[in-house]
Formats: sequence, structure tokens, C-alpha cells
Amino acid sequence: MDIPQDRRYTEDHEWARLEGGSVRVGITDYAQDALGDVVFVQIPTTGTVLAAGASMSEVESTKSVSDIYAPVDGTITDVNDELVDNPQRLNEDPYGDGWICVLALADPTQFEGLLDAEAYRALVEG
Repeated sequence: MDIPQDRRYTEDHEWARLEGGSVRVGITDYAQDALGDVVFVQIPTTGTVLAAGASMSEVESTKSVSDIYAPVDGTITDVNDELVDNPQRLNEDPYGDGWICVLALADPTQFEGLLDAEAYRALVEG
């Protein structure tokens, strides 16, 4: 299972990679594997203000429908529109082309409170 060191993670299996004053967000390799083949991604709306833990997107697979939660407080500044026509990108490249959105951080200290790669690995392997 791939768990890159250059990002932080949530207990709900989202990842966040710091990019200046923003974070790029997606779902983890563990999450995409558990979901199975992704067939639909509800793209969040740019400009939406979210609190950490708020639902920001929905992913539908052949197995289930799952909410995707904001890892930090912030405002959506960019979305991956390519997922509308190519939802399988979440399965193929969850840490690359399968990103979901970018959030401008409301409180940069929240990022440091997310799980690092070792803590996330312990969570999913524990």
C-alpha cells in the first residue's frame, strides 16, 4: 500500500499535501482499494467554505457511496473537473491525477494536526 511521506492524512482516509497556503486533497490508496471501481465523483463547488470534517464530495463505486470530508478548515479554490468524465482516476492515481480539490487554509496550524505517514500506516495496518 502506497503512503507517500510528503503529505498528511485523516482517519477517514483523505490525504492533504501542503502547497503554500493551500492543501491539495484526495483519497488514499487504502480508500480507493476499499471502494473498488469508482464510477462517479461529485465535484465540490469552488468558493465553498468548509469546516474540518464537513462533507465536501461524494464518491460512488461499484460497492458503495462514500462521503469525502474536508481535512482542514478552508475555502475550495480549485477542483479536478477531469474526474467528472474520468472518475477511475481515483483508482488509477489517487495521489496524482486523482486529486479532488484544493483548499485555501483558514488555519495553517490544522495541517500539522493531521496524521503523518507513519501514524496513518499504523491506523490502516492496526
